[in-house]
Amino acid sequence: MTQEIKLVGFWSGLIAAAATIAFLFVQALQLMGVTKFPLDAVLIYATSLCITLPFLLMMLALHHLTEPARRFWTHAALVFSVIYAVFVIANYVVQLATVIPAQVAGDASAIRVLEQYPHSMFWNYDAVGYIAMGLAALLAMPAFGNTGLERWTRVALLVHFLTTPLISIVYFYPVYSHTLLVLAYPWGITAPLFMILVAVSLRRRC
Repeated sequence: MTQEIKLVGFWSGLIAAAATIAFLFVQALQLMGVTKFPLDAVLIYATSLCITLPFLLMMLALHHLTEPARRFWTHAALVFSVIYAVFVIANYVVQLATVIPAQVAGDASAIRVLEQYPHSMFWNYDAVGYIAMGLAALLAMPAFGNTGLERWTRVALLVHFLTTPLISIVYFYPVYSHTLLVLAYPWGITAPLFMILVAVSLRRRC
């Protein structure tokens, strides 16, 4: 069973990282004007949605592959991972299944409250989700050792957590702009990096 959990954690972490990189790629295409609505919105929400369940499975595997003395921290990390998943899945499913079809049909006025735009309800859902992911990364740190790959994984988790205040500024600053979005760029490096390192660390656990 332990070997199976290692494999689930490893592949889930890699899939979550790949989905994160795919999200960053399609967002870059949108910002450069290469993709247009509705394709850009569908790609962004779909790739973001693909991060959630693999990330949750990776953190669940981490909890089960951590020694009992440190499982309080992995349990706490798992709780915040669930918070992340619940908020962002609620957002992305609504955008993909309700908002975008209504916009394409020319009936967006009826569902304006459901749209994700700066400081809207679902914008805040997204913010809560990614802040929770940052806290999950911080709480997962004690599950890793201070030598070798596990030490680098700890560092990656910490660095990712340190991007959380930047993410918060992007989401909650009174005036949103593409220039402000630059503050979130470090997240695009730290997120897939810590997912990959957690995945590989789980694969190597005894």
